[in-house]
Amino acid sequence: METKATRRRFLKAACAAYCAACVPGETFALGPASQLAQDPRRPQFHLLPMHNWMNDPNGPIYFAGKYHMFFQYNPEAAVWGNMSWNHAVSDDMLRWSNYPVAFTMTPGTADAAGCFSGSTMADDHRGKPRVYAIYTGIVRDKAHETIRNEGTRESQCLAWSDDPMLRLWTKLPKPVIPNPPSDIAGTGFRDPSMWKQDRTYFMTVGSGIEKVGGCVLLYRSTNLMEWEYLHPLVTGRWNGTSTPNPVDDGEMWECPEFFPLDGGHVLIYSTMGKVFWQSGSLDQGSMKFAPKKSGLLDLDAFYAPKTQLDAQGRRILWGWIPERRTQAEMTKAGWSGMMSLPRVLNLDRDGTLRMQVLPQTESLRSESIDSVRTVPRATGEVLCIGKEGSGMEFCACLGTTELVRVSYSAEQHSWLANGGNYPLQPSDVPKVHALIDGSVIELILSERIGYTKRFYYSGVVAPDITIRASGAGVKLKAWKISPITTDRLTSIGPLA
Repeated sequence: METKATRRRFLKAACAAYCAACVPGETFALGPASQLAQDPRRPQFHLLPMHNWMNDPNGPIYFAGKYHMFFQYNPEAAVWGNMSWNHAVSDDMLRWSNYPVAFTMTPGTADAAGCFSGSTMADDHRGKPRVYAIYTGIVRDKAHETIRNEGTRESQCLAWSDDPMLRLWTKLPKPVIPNPPSDIAGTGFRDPSMWKQDRTYFMTVGSGIEKVGGCVLLYRSTNLMEWEYLHPLVTGRWNGTSTPNPVDDGEMWECPEFFPLDGGHVLIYSTMGKVFWQSGSLDQGSMKFAPKKSGLLDLDAFYAPKTQLDAQGRRILWGWIPERRTQAEMTKAGWSGMMSLPRVLNLDRDGTLRMQVLPQTESLRSESIDSVRTVPRATGEVLCIGKEGSGMEFCACLGTTELVRVSYSAEQHSWLANGGNYPLQPSDVPKVHALIDGSVIELILSERIGYTKRFYYSGVVAPDITIRASGAGVKLKAWKISPITTDRLTSIGPLA
């Protein structure tokens, strides 16, 4: 078990490395901080670390008056590897300070090859508040591999923090769930998420059954240390085409997230490069989920999402926005990936999912854009609302290149986007909410589905983005957005 002295030494070293990266002209493994600060493709109001690779959000939580975001992070490079949990803190889910790495791999333990994705939960411990983190630990073990063809074994590990700012963590030395269930031919075993229901703890783990499809495994515990496997919460359907990675063909579901919402229950999972949702009911006696409705959460560059409850009790969704460029380009840039903006989730009475960008995002607006047809320097917000009963088209362009195009069909009452047709509810209106930030566009279509696009360009100045909208009675509004920092690097929080 790691001691507090060990953790303090680790924090001090991590803090020193981060502070060095913040000083203009100083260099770290991938180049000068000033290069990152001047990169126009680096976002100005999305969360990301000061440098290097990031991916899945892990355990976002509101605790002791602060919002904490943990996420997968490589401390050593702008490409995937050395998986650790990085840490950022915010007062409002919009303006963030990067803190040192929360915890990383420990040699000779169940996470010696990586601390993979997971979740957090606040609970009392001997009358005092404590935050627990459940995550997947990785070791190299060809004989007992759980990740096919990779010689890697996954297990579920537990850590906790009694620090109000969640900087100091203690790991349990052995996994709380060392192996997947023996009665299924599993295709993976990772990305746990846990919650407390009355006096019982429950945990879901992403998995799959060979030649059957992805599934979510359900566990139960009374003390967080000893877990009983119950059954698959729900099982999907394999597409029938074998691939080297079972996630690519639906034989494995990653990053499941299961939660109550507006009188029902929602399951979110990632597979085949996309994120899906299901809504339905949970039988509290059998602890089995009966899905009734389903759909896509986002149409493109959005993966491995997690949710949390905010200070108002709203269900907030976060997702990883990956790059769409080569490893060589990421290494040269010195950074890779970002967090999506927070999205508020709700369920209609019939179980249809609804989402919107956190309304408080409006606080980032600096001024209205007079020429709504242009978003200057690839940073801004656009709201496009059509007329009921009339078709509409929305397009964002970089010069003559279309970055994203969506069309609303009044006859079908649906959106045509990214090669698909996505029907709306009878009460929905045609609306596009777009936020553009350096090299990403996040669209929300009629508060029903996201469409996140990456784009790139050359040079040291961000170009203007042209907005085209057509249709009877279409209304456009646009705003400039204030950056959350002055240097695109964010800042490190004080180690009080």
